[in-house]
Amino acid sequence: MAEDVTDAGTQAPAMGGFVYPWQVLTDHLPPAEAPGQVLTVRPAVQRIGVSDLGAALAQGWRDFSGHRTDVMFLCLVYPVLGLVLFRAAIGYDVLALLFPLAAGFALIGPLAGTGLYEMNRRLERGEAASWRTPFAVLRARALGAIVVLGVAFAALFIVWLQVALAIYELFLGNAVPDSVGSFLASVFGTRAGWHMIIEGNLIGLLFAIVAFTLGALSFPMLIDGRFGRSTGERLGLAIGTSIRAVLANPLPMAAWGVIVAACLIAGSVPFFLGLVIVLPVLGHATWHLYRRVIAVPQPAG
Repeated sequence: MAEDVTDAGTQAPAMGGFVYPWQVLTDHLPPAEAPGQVLTVRPAVQRIGVSDLGAALAQGWRDFSGHRTDVMFLCLVYPVLGLVLFRAAIGYDVLALLFPLAAGFALIGPLAGTGLYEMNRRLERGEAASWRTPFAVLRARALGAIVVLGVAFAALFIVWLQVALAIYELFLGNAVPDSVGSFLASVFGTRAGWHMIIEGNLIGLLFAIVAFTLGALSFPMLIDGRFGRSTGERLGLAIGTSIRAVLANPLPMAAWGVIVAACLIAGSVPFFLGLVIVLPVLGHATWHLYRRVIAVPQPAG
């Protein structure tokens, strides 16, 4: 089922001539979605293989290579954010939260890629893309749904940090280590430390499974902008489709989750600087994987 709509919300002038800060970045761009038909049916989920993962990564690397300066400039915000979080953790024992912070980027990775998905969507339509293009998400038809889902993922990230800190204190106490060496000795040289590693990773895996299942394809689908009329309907279709995609392709999607998590953790060391490259490649690749998994129904007529 499809319904004709216009994206008037992206074109209305600011009230009283006031210019919002983001309009400086987005006014020169066409609307995030052209007026047209909105689909209210569930898209079909296609089966993929491990070879599709390699193909998506190769396409992601080509996209990154073609717009390297633009996306690296954009993704500098993530190392900066990581360093801010790193610094904020000092009051809670930075060593105890260092690995949870790095692993936690895997939880908010789908949200971090929204601007890159927008770049890919425009490139598919033959439009030019620059470092400003990702800011067009602020004019997206599904912006409300993107914000709601983004807040949920940010909350999940914060809960994970609190749980990780509680696990650390449960096994090793809340005393601040005298040095990095004493911290590593307590973690890897004691039975309590190994229990913490095992149980912490198992609980972290549960967080990762939840985040991946809900967000693997939901953010790209919201950026796609063709599904659902209301915020609730868009969220339902996007999250439901992501869950169905994971259930229909358990092994390939599990492998993709491992690839994403490993790359994000590796990119977080040292000092999150590797994310400048890892995030854009994975973001572009995720969009291409979305295109391989989701079959967009063609409206009747």
